[in-house]
Amino acid sequence: MSNSSSPTEFLLLAFADTWQLQLLHFSLFLGIYLAALLGNGLIIAAVACDHRLHTPMYFFLLNLSLLDLGSISTTVPKSMANSLSNTRATSYSGCAAQIFLLLFLFSAENYLLTVMAYDRYVAICKPLHYETLMGSRACVKMAAAAWASGFLIAVLHTGNTFSIPLCQGNVVEQFFCEIPQILKFSCSDSYLREVGLIVLSVCLGFGCFVFILLSYVQILTVVLRIPSEQGRHKAFSMCLPHLAVVSLFFSTVVFAHLKPPSMLSPTQDLVVGVLYAVMPPTLNPLLYSLRNKELKEALKKLIPLGQCQHQ
Repeated sequence: MSNSSSPTEFLLLAFADTWQLQLLHFSLFLGIYLAALLGNGLIIAAVACDHRLHTPMYFFLLNLSLLDLGSISTTVPKSMANSLSNTRATSYSGCAAQIFLLLFLFSAENYLLTVMAYDRYVAICKPLHYETLMGSRACVKMAAAAWASGFLIAVLHTGNTFSIPLCQGNVVEQFFCEIPQILKFSCSDSYLREVGLIVLSVCLGFGCFVFILLSYVQILTVVLRIPSEQGRHKAFSMCLPHLAVVSLFFSTVVFAHLKPPSMLSPTQDLVVGVLYAVMPPTLNPLLYSLRNKELKEALKKLIPLGQCQHQ
């Protein structure tokens, strides 16, 4: 994958240039990282240990938490280590690995959120067919397809990007490696192939967003026809956490990559990077647990006992 004209390392954007501010950055990121680990870890443990949560919705939620743990672990620890060691450098292979993992995890999360929307659509709009359409084997296949699709996209993008000759610098204007930053170092027209792949990926992502949107239009239509207020409230409680997570995921990614040219200062780039790479994995567990009574009860039983309940 390496090229003779490519740099041996890249310089990431630093959060601060004084030791005190670097220590503050380390402390803030450590707090965020621990919160993400705790929140997603608790959800994984609750779903795995409570037999009442062994349903398609919570199976997909467990997968989402695994993806969130992976994505935040790909960016935050490296940034924290750089702050403590007062360096901006990351190796060529380290940058390639970071891009691969981020693409893999973000793409898989995009497809998983689409699958979760389908699950909610079947549960509310086709309840009589739910057991048939969302059986355990079907759920495993859909989750595996989301992970496999993310892996395939990551292989294509990473392989294509790092086969391009890079000779126009090595300063990445973000606190982690990402493809648009690497493409700026290209010294040939071969980067157009990667641009084509990016356009294809954007179209696929937009297709997922449209599918989710149409699913919720159908869900809303059915929910508004439910005669009892209690039934409507239960249906909304099932859908609102997922809708909040979808909104956070797509809004931060779209804002980060379609921000206006006027927002090009290093400080603004850092803030935008934190918004879409750090905040969703941290906030998703909170969004899912706020209005979820079953999950709250499972967490209450899990925390004081510290062990799985299989009764």
